[in-house]
Formats: sequence, structure tokens, C-alpha cells
Amino acid sequence: MNDNLEQTRMARLKAHASSIFGVAVIASLLAACYWIVIASDRYVSEAHIIIQRTDLAAGASVDFTSLLSGASNGGRADQLLLRDHLLSVDMLKKLDAQLNLRDHFSDGQRDPLSRMWNRDASIEWFHQHFLSRVNIEFDEYAGVLMVKAQGYDPQTALNITTLLVKEGERFMNNMARDLAQDQVTFLETQVSQMYDRAMQARQAVLSYQNKKGLVSPQATAENIAGIIATLQASKAELETQRSALQAYLVADHPNIVQLNQQAAAIDKQIALEQAKLVSPNGKTLNRTVEEFQRLEMQAGFAQDVYKTALIALEKGRVEALRTLKKVSVLQAPSLPEYPLEPRRYYNSLVFALVALLLAGVANLLAAIVRDHKD
Repeated sequence: MNDNLEQTRMARLKAHASSIFGVAVIASLLAACYWIVIASDRYVSEAHIIIQRTDLAAGASVDFTSLLSGASNGGRADQLLLRDHLLSVDMLKKLDAQLNLRDHFSDGQRDPLSRMWNRDASIEWFHQHFLSRVNIEFDEYAGVLMVKAQGYDPQTALNITTLLVKEGERFMNNMARDLAQDQVTFLETQVSQMYDRAMQARQAVLSYQNKKGLVSPQATAENIAGIIATLQASKAELETQRSALQAYLVADHPNIVQLNQQAAAIDKQIALEQAKLVSPNGKTLNRTVEEFQRLEMQAGFAQDVYKTALIALEKGRVEALRTLKKVSVLQAPSLPEYPLEPRRYYNSLVFALVALLLAGVANLLAAIVRDHKD
């Protein structure tokens, strides 16, 4: 009796396992039938591009991160920005406007699993389908952007890749030029302000000269200092003569008296000239020279800043006009000759292995459950 029950139980397990594996085999055959017979051919066009900066300043700095990774850090950022733009909805709209991708991807002659079912699908669904047909990979080490686009015919795949490369270059240059133009606009405002400051500083110098009645207080002070030096030299000569006369003449001799009067007159003149330069009251030429030099220094600084702003403005205008970033094509968009997608035998084999694996797991779980019931 127990042997009969055991035989019946084993028969049930074999029948259940056979049914599970039978379903897996049938599913694998159906999948193979789809991949090998029904699935539409998809051609893949590929291009390799890099982004190079044409401004000399960008290559002057040393980035230790780029030395370790083997790629330019700034170029990596540009590549990732370009990748994001090429996969954006804006790019999809441009491609659809020029290549009519909705009709191509929703062609009724293509198999129902690979095509877009509804031609008038929302932009979100259209974009998801677009992302499944366009792949853009970034090689971190080489710094190369690899653009791959699929199409149901070779020419459409080539057109998609070519337009992606062309629009990517236009986008990068426009973005760089817009940034440069914003900088030019800012610099133009700064140059105008610097010019007004320079003119105000120069006008302050002119007003001070007119107020004091002196073209150059520094030159006037130097002239007065020269006069004082000359007077002091004359006084020294008179004192020498007086010392010589006092050796054999009386103190009230007319010649000695005359020399004393001349020396006194020179002392008085020296005091007057020195009063023009320095005085406890503060209204003297040395203060005038200090104020004038300060105004001239401010005017010179304002003029130097204005010159620097002008140089930066001219450089910014040149940068805004020329190509700052160039998309260099390492591999031109290829015209495919053989449909690489879908990978029919590979997909069929993978599906069959997964189906059999799932069937085995399901059969094992079912056996465990029956053992617990018994």
C-alpha cells in the first residue's frame, strides 16, 4: 500500500515537473520564433566624437585630477553636458521635425513589440521609445563620446547619428557664445563705469590745478627749494667775505655793515620762501603737493583700471565671435550594412536559459510545498 502511494506521489511530481518544463520549452520556442522570424531588423549607425576647446587660456592650467584619470576634467564636463542634451526632449523634437521619427518608429510594417504602437503617443512615451533606440556612452578614460542610433533602415540610422553630431556641435558653440556674450555685455557696462570714473578723476585734477593756480605743484615746490638753496649759497659767500673783513676792519666799518644788511635781507627772503613750503598753519605748498599727488594717483589708478577693462572687453568680443568649443569627429557616422539589432540567437538563447532556470526554481518550490503537506 505504501509503495503504491509513493509511486503515485512520484508520478504526480514528474507530471507537474513535466508541465512546468513544458511551459518553459513552449515559451522558449515562441520567443525564438519571435526573435528569429518575426522581429524586425534594426540597423545601428555609430560615431565617436570629442570636444576640444580652442581658447588658449583653457590649456594653460594644470589639473591633477586629469593627470590621474588620463582625461581633461573640463572636457569631461562638456562631454556629459553634450550627452544630456543629445538625449533630451528638445533634441528629440528637432530630430522628429527633420526626420519624421514618429512615422518611422511607429511603422505598421514592423513587428508590434519593437515599434511604437501609437503614432500620436505623448511626448513622454515617445521620448522613452527614443531612449531605447539611441544610446550615447562616455568613455571615461579616453574622453570619447560614442553615439549609437538605431533605425529600421540604414539611411535613417545614418541620418539620426549625423544630425545628433551636427546639432551637438551647434549646441555647444551656441552655449559657449551665449556665455561669452553675457561676459561682453557685463564688460561693456564695466568699461562705461570705469571710463566715467577715470574722467571724474582727471576732472578733479584739473579743478584742483585751476583752484590753486598751479599746473604742477611739485615743480613749483622744486623751484622754491632751488631758490632757497641759491640764497643759502649767497649767504654763505657773504659770511665768508664778512669774516675776512673783520680780520682787519672795525665792526662798524661801512663794508661790514653793508655785508650785514645783505645777509639780513637774504635771511628774510629765505624765511619767506620757506614759509611757502612749510608752515604750522598747514596752508603751504607741501600740503598742496601731497593733495595733488593723491589726486594724480587716483586718476592714474582709474586710468589703469579702465585700460584693463578695455583689454578684457576686446578679448571677450573676440571670444564671442570665434568658435570656442569644437566637436571633433574621430569616427564619422557610419552607414550600416548589416542589422546588428536585434541579436536574434543571443536573445533566444538567453530567454531559453532564463525560462528553464525559472521552471527549475518553480518545480523545486512546488516539491518543497508538497513535502510539507505530506
